[in-house]
Amino acid sequence: MGQAAAPRRPMKSSVIAMIVLALLVGVACGVGGYAFIYAKGYSYLLNDPAACSNCHAMRTQYDAWMKSSHHSVATCNDCHTPHNLVGKYVVKTSNGLFHSLYFTTGRYPDTIEITTFDREVTEAACRRCHQNMTAAIDVAHGKAEGVMCTRCHYAVGHSDESAGLKILLRSGGQHGKGQ
Repeated sequence: MGQAAAPRRPMKSSVIAMIVLALLVGVACGVGGYAFIYAKGYSYLLNDPAACSNCHAMRTQYDAWMKSSHHSVATCNDCHTPHNLVGKYVVKTSNGLFHSLYFTTGRYPDTIEITTFDREVTEAACRRCHQNMTAAIDVAHGKAEGVMCTRCHYAVGHSDESAGLKILLRSGGQHGKGQ
């Protein structure tokens, strides 16, 4: 007579867990990859200011930059990312993830406001490009501690509207205060 079939052994739970994990990672990578390509996420790795206007929320800032004095000398990355390779891509990654999260969840603010961290990055960029001028100001004002370029030059590179001046004034704020 023939041999009896060997009894089936149940799959170990660790094998099942690995299969489930592989499926979840595969789905996440597939959906993430599709979203990255569909949303032109790759364009954010470049230095093209048009990438910043891929989302409708940045259109006002992009249009204002196109008309600004900085248009011919600076791109978005020159002012809004650190001037070293690692810092630049850390900031771009962080901002990109938060922008994606806000758009995906529908919690994107109507008025875009710069974060404290990003304001510090922008301040460093101002001081880097205009170091001769800022050094003279720092000497004249005892290091001018606490005084930021954007205190007075809040709309440089953009317009008053895209810099949120109208919102600031409507809320009772004063130009230069708290910036």
